[in-house]
Amino acid sequence: MKKISLMGATGSIGMQTLDIIREHPDKFQLVAMSAGRNIDETRKIINEFQPRMVSVQSEEDAIKIKSEYTSSMIVLFGEEGLVEVACQQDADILVNAVLGSVGLYPTLQAIEAGKDIAIANKETLVIAGHLVMKAAREKGVSLLPVDSEHSAIFQCLQGEKEKNIEKLIITASGGSFRDKTRDDLLGVTVEEALNHPNWSMGEKITIDSATMMNKGLEVLEAHWLFDIPFDKIDVLLHRESIIHSMVEFHDSSVMAQLGTPDMRVPIQYALTFPDRFPRKQMSKLDLADIGTLHFEKMDYERFRCLAFAFESGKIGGSMPTVLNAANEAAVDLFLKGKITFLEIEDLIEKSISKHNTIMNPSLDTIRQLDHETRSYVYSL
Repeated sequence: MKKISLMGATGSIGMQTLDIIREHPDKFQLVAMSAGRNIDETRKIINEFQPRMVSVQSEEDAIKIKSEYTSSMIVLFGEEGLVEVACQQDADILVNAVLGSVGLYPTLQAIEAGKDIAIANKETLVIAGHLVMKAAREKGVSLLPVDSEHSAIFQCLQGEKEKNIEKLIITASGGSFRDKTRDDLLGVTVEEALNHPNWSMGEKITIDSATMMNKGLEVLEAHWLFDIPFDKIDVLLHRESIIHSMVEFHDSSVMAQLGTPDMRVPIQYALTFPDRFPRKQMSKLDLADIGTLHFEKMDYERFRCLAFAFESGKIGGSMPTVLNAANEAAVDLFLKGKITFLEIEDLIEKSISKHNTIMNPSLDTIRQLDHETRSYVYSL
């Protein structure tokens, strides 16, 4: 029985992680969880899975939850609660499925506590990959990728030698607006942006997919997870989302991982690695039925956020922190109807253009820059 701590239980990845636990009750047990402000869903999860520890965002909600359940369940809130969930003593593995930079500090604390981590929170590596990977190496902790693209690369690299890698090829569906020109994007709505053609994801990630920033963040994450330079990472437009990513080796062989677009597969693989468990409730991939797979070169002028991510990664230091914070704030403004879709790019570009890079930033510096960048974007 593998005991699981789950940060971000009520989000898209969190709910699909619960599906995996539900499907294999003899293999997995939820011992700790965190949630945000969706208290109704939090109650449902508590009732079904009976975790020993629960953390929510606000103190007010924590008081409500504590009054409704037995005193044996520990109820916490805020960042302190996230850290306690991340480091829960009985847990064998932490699933980090929270959204945004809030996942960084609890992840570092979980590593310090010696917890293996199934990581879906890409921002943790984007803004502080140098700190996270160094800590993981020192503690002998495994970081198991949950993103479908990184899971695909991880699977393709099993049994392979790092010296033989020629290139990582990350595939991209193209998002909601893949067939639109930049002129077509002038009047798009939030509802149109949230209509992803292949995947069911949370709002922020769906908007990131439409701008291609999601792919840019994945490039930065892949750099740290697999210790690969940016000039050996490529992005390929693949509309069907069947090939989740590929690895090219220096003998010209290319290995790909294929599957239907369902996040439960990489989530489960991270939880069962190096084994695989059967998935009874999932449709199988039928290539004959699909018939044709399509691939296109990525247009970096059309998808400027992807170009920003590569540029920020190559600069390094604190620049990816600024990139990520500016993007999170800009997407928030777009979802609230405060700016247009294309203004997301404009605000990011202004933020990274004005920033003077700090190499090897400390955790305190990263947190300060994150706050300052968000404040700057909101001020615009």
